[in-house]
Amino acid sequence: MDKIEEVLITLRRLIRATDLHSKQLVKTAGLTAPQLLLLQAIREKGQVTIGALAKEISLSQATVTTILDRLEKRGLVYRERSSEDKRKVHAYLTDKGMDFIRDAPTPLQEHFVRQFRDLRDWEQSMIISSLQRVALMMDAEHIDASPVLDIGDLDRKVSRNHSYDRSEDGPEDKSDKGEP
Repeated sequence: MDKIEEVLITLRRLIRATDLHSKQLVKTAGLTAPQLLLLQAIREKGQVTIGALAKEISLSQATVTTILDRLEKRGLVYRERSSEDKRKVHAYLTDKGMDFIRDAPTPLQEHFVRQFRDLRDWEQSMIISSLQRVALMMDAEHIDASPVLDIGDLDRKVSRNHSYDRSEDGPEDKSDKGEP
């Protein structure tokens, strides 16, 4: 096998690992990775505005609002307007949301982050540089992306049988979701 094939196989493995983990997360927890990350961010921050959440998980406010809408329908979060500044809305976990997140599986990127942090600085820099070069070679350096390891729509709806239900929302603009 030549080096080009090795690179392409490795890229495919990365894509496939992300896809398989995303599907497993939906199957076992009924949530997408971005939904789980949003719940975790709310838990960690306590009283938090939508803008602060968007910044925390590197998604647009519109995407975070859509995800919160879906989580709120499931009874996992609720929102309240700030008593101090009526322009601000804060997100909170419900008791059901707290229970849910406590029992939820670990997102793929948390496994990656733990192992990446254990690397020496020079190893981290080498990986970053190599991946940035690969993105450039694939004409992907201009694509806006968040640090969420998930495939597909970041706010896709999960139906009761844990399959992806994209029909309800129809076509959507993906320009703010880190997708081509």
